Amino acid sequence: METADNSKKWYALYTKPKWEKKVDSVLIRKGIESWCPLQRVERQWSDRKKIIEDPLFKSYVFVHINESERTKVLMTDGVLNFVHQEKKPAVIREEEIDLIKKYLSEKEAFLSIHALDGFREDERIKVSHGIFMDNEGTVVRGGKKKVYVKLESLGQVMIVEFPVEYLIPIY
Repeated sequence: METADNSKKWYALYTKPKWEKKVDSVLIRKGIESWCPLQRVERQWSDRKKIIEDPLFKSYVFVHINESERTKVLMTDGVLNFVHQEKKPAVIREEEIDLIKKYLSEKEAFLSIHALDGFREDERIKVSHGIFMDNEGTVVRGGKKKVYVKLESLGQVMIVEFPVEYLIPIY
């Protein structure tokens, strides 16, 4: 049984829009290790504000499976397909999953995922505080209180929102 666990890898799934939580719970009920990263966000209704748990990656759910479980995953209601890279399901590194989990466990965590299109690369920075401390990145959008930084060290593009005081320019 140990060899089956060793061959398990993390994959990303495309889901129907707004089906992330449903797909996650169905996969878990099927005995599949599934993870839908959630973050707490404040939503405004006409009569009140409410904190809800919103999927971090829209239309994505992560699964930790071996080859034999792929069909079972694809036959789940709401799953459209695996995310592919070079015509094969893309394997997500364990370190990337762990980094996102660790960051989301921080009290002030807010992660925002954006397409890179339309962003202009600008100043190089180093993060001085928090889970991404000592990571370098490129500012893609600035503001008075928050700055969006592209972190290249993850092997993929992730845009993270940081308070301005967390960043140090690199000269």
